[in-house]
Amino acid sequence: MIYERFKTGFAERIFKQKYAQGPEDTWDALSDRLVDDVCGTRKGRDRILLSKSDQGQLATYIKEFKFIPGGRYLYYAGRQFKAYNNCYLLRCEEDTREEWANVTWRAMNCLTTGGGIGIDYSRLRPKGKPLSRTGGTSSGPLPLMSAINEIGRSVMQGGSRRSAIYASLNWQHEDIPYFLKAKNWNEVTVQQKALDFNYPGFLDMTNISINYDDAWGFDPSNPIFLENCKQAMMTGEPGFSFNFGDKENETLRNACTEVTSEDDSDVCNLGSINLGNINNIEEFLGVVTLASKFLVCGTLRADLPYEKVYKVREKNRRLGLGLMGIHEWLLKRKSAYEVTPELHTWLKVYKDESERAANEHCERLFISKPVAYRAIAPTGSIGILAGTTTGIEPLFAVAYKRRYLTDGTKWKFEHVVDSTADLLIREYGLNPDAIDTAYKLSHDYERRIKFQADIQDYVDMSISSTINLPSWGSKDNNESKVEEFARTLSNYAPRLRGFTCYPDGSRGGQPITEIEYSEAMKHKGTVFEEHDICDISGKGGSCGV
Repeated sequence: MIYERFKTGFAERIFKQKYAQGPEDTWDALSDRLVDDVCGTRKGRDRILLSKSDQGQLATYIKEFKFIPGGRYLYYAGRQFKAYNNCYLLRCEEDTREEWANVTWRAMNCLTTGGGIGIDYSRLRPKGKPLSRTGGTSSGPLPLMSAINEIGRSVMQGGSRRSAIYASLNWQHEDIPYFLKAKNWNEVTVQQKALDFNYPGFLDMTNISINYDDAWGFDPSNPIFLENCKQAMMTGEPGFSFNFGDKENETLRNACTEVTSEDDSDVCNLGSINLGNINNIEEFLGVVTLASKFLVCGTLRADLPYEKVYKVREKNRRLGLGLMGIHEWLLKRKSAYEVTPELHTWLKVYKDESERAANEHCERLFISKPVAYRAIAPTGSIGILAGTTTGIEPLFAVAYKRRYLTDGTKWKFEHVVDSTADLLIREYGLNPDAIDTAYKLSHDYERRIKFQADIQDYVDMSISSTINLPSWGSKDNNESKVEEFARTLSNYAPRLRGFTCYPDGSRGGQPITEIEYSEAMKHKGTVFEEHDICDISGKGGSCGV
């Protein structure tokens, strides 16, 4: 029995587990109270921020999954505290014991409200530099990163979800050699984390990236850049953060990297339009208009963790209007994974109308205009709610083999057809073998990078994106391919703001593996025999510990 408006039972479970306020809550009820909270007069607000007719239409767009605000909006709708912002952007301003304590305090305050954090550590002194006050030497940025990581391990955000943390370091920092290999976990750690997510690994709660600025010069032969490429192709980290020209100082990122800023204590303000559920460009224009106005209202209604965040928000008023369902939109038109002329037209509407509508609404409310309007988030949970493809990502796989633990000691395997792919195949007559997937594109990563660059042309902040790669040591991903990858990436870097990589199986215990559609249909619903917990492949083997 599918719950209310949701396309799948999985979407229903996500709603009930993460966002519903009691067993009787519904998606429609959540949509209504959210719009009233943010834009209306719920609980005695003395100022209506959006007309009643616009509120009604906006609520309809949310109910129909055409626009979904960020997950923190959904969770806090109707609650006393209004921590609507998904993430906070922090900087270690100076290398002093006071600042170490201050950034730790800021990080904890943000994490406990339910927001993730991103911290740039580039201003900290390298390891081993003399300290005039104590006569000792500096420890470098990695110990502070580790301390923040352990706070993240201990803090359940808003009492409801795990911490999300991001750390970055400038490519010219003297500690980059340590940072590059910080997450090269040994085999034991990789295997144990496949069995237990909470098994400790260095910076395991933290995604790490290296900041590149104009001084890098887009040089693919730069030794730091080459090593960064190699590590990303091997382990997935560090990722790449590109900040050039007038964006050179925007080194601060949120936990998922799509929101950028140069100001400590800046804040995310996210919502995503679902292209896969919008019928025509006229309707799309209407959704962009009201979604932009909603996010403007959110800058006036969200509660924040400490005073400086209020001041920075008032100064910048960043909006992070994003997109999801892009691959679904393309598949419905039987298009390959590329930015078609029609999609370019839609993206221009997204760019122009988001700015026009937001600026007009700010003028009506007599508040400052935003410094930025668009950022594309990964939309993991809300993409599942909407039953569409997430962010700009292609379908991960049309069909896959999913593994899971039964009693904590044995693995089971099940063949699954992706729910979005299944609907599109049945309703639009798509050939499942012709669909571009993350697995297929991993062998043609330039297409994937070009797609992101083409969309980035319309986004004034960044795009959260993961480039899938074949497993390290395979024919298409090995030592001999590093320079080629570096050249390709450096060619596109002027049009990118950054991304991360995921080499197949790089973190061990991967829960899903692509299989042929025909095989999945043949065995759909069948649960395969159990295997020993240390036999991740199902072919025999041991943990080695």
